[in-house]
This record gives sequence, C-alpha cells and structure tokens, in this order.
Amino acid sequence: RAKEIKTKLGTLLQKPDSTIDFIIPYPEKPEKPLKVQKPSPEEALQWRDSLDKLLQNPYGFASFRSFLRSEFSEENAEFWVACEDYKKTKSPVKMAEKAKKIYEEFIQTEAPKEVNIDHFTKAVTMKNLVEPSPTSFDMAQKRIFALMEKDSLPRFVRSEFYHELIK
Repeated sequence: RAKEIKTKLGTLLQKPDSTIDFIIPYPEKPEKPLKVQKPSPEEALQWRDSLDKLLQNPYGFASFRSFLRSEFSEENAEFWVACEDYKKTKSPVKMAEKAKKIYEEFIQTEAPKEVNIDHFTKAVTMKNLVEPSPTSFDMAQKRIFALMEKDSLPRFVRSEFYHELIK
C-alpha cells in the first residue's frame, strides 16, 4: 500500500504544474457575491483622510478603482488587492504560484501591469521571493499604498466620482 502511494506521488510530481491542480483539490471557499451598498455621504467623507477606510469599503474601493482606470493607473489598486489575497494564502504551493504570478504581472521590468517601485524595493522583493512567505511583498505593497495615498487619493477626492458620493 505504501509503495502504491509512493508510485502515485512520483507520477504526480513528474506531471506539469497545471495538471496537479486538477488532481489535488484545494479546499477554497467560493466567494459570495457582495451586495454592495452605496455609503452614506458621511461615510464617504471619511475617505478623504483615510485610504485604509476607502480600500476596506467595497463600494469605495470600486469607485476608487474606476477612477484609477480612468487615469490609466489601475495597476496600483490591482497590485494592492493581489498582495492582500496573497497574504491570506495558507498552502506553500499556492503561495509560490501566486508569488510568481504577482511578480510576473506587477514587479518584473516590462510586466503587463508594472507598478512604479524604486530599484531598492524591487531588489528586496525579488530577494524575498527566493523563499516566498506572507511578507514577501510587504515593502512593495507599502510603497504602492503610500503612492496611492499621497498621489491618487487627493485626485480622487477632487474627482466627479467622489463628488457623486458625498452629495
């Protein structure tokens, strides 16, 4: 019996990664569709001073993301979300897969949605990815959060997107 399991495991390990996903089911909770409710003007007014509150509110985040899309800088919000999702990943295999995807999509030079981080942050992030951990993208995520906070948030607050919410 043990030999049989060992043989099956050996066969699994020789197959390309994509087939492993079909063979080993990962117990992931299906995401419930959010019933997103428009915030009160008072609630929306709090976002002027707190990017955190804005990002935590599904409606606020959706509005902010639409605004970023209109400015062609949506990759910052997408990167932030990808990092939040990554930090919640428990399986080391899944974590390594997500780390690679985030790196290829947002970090590497000429990435399709390359975020604007300095060389030092990029170097630290790449070093962290040698052994992916929940904190691998922390420095880059903090840099992008700071960029959105000092750059994108003030423009969002002055935009029509925001003024519609606080009426």
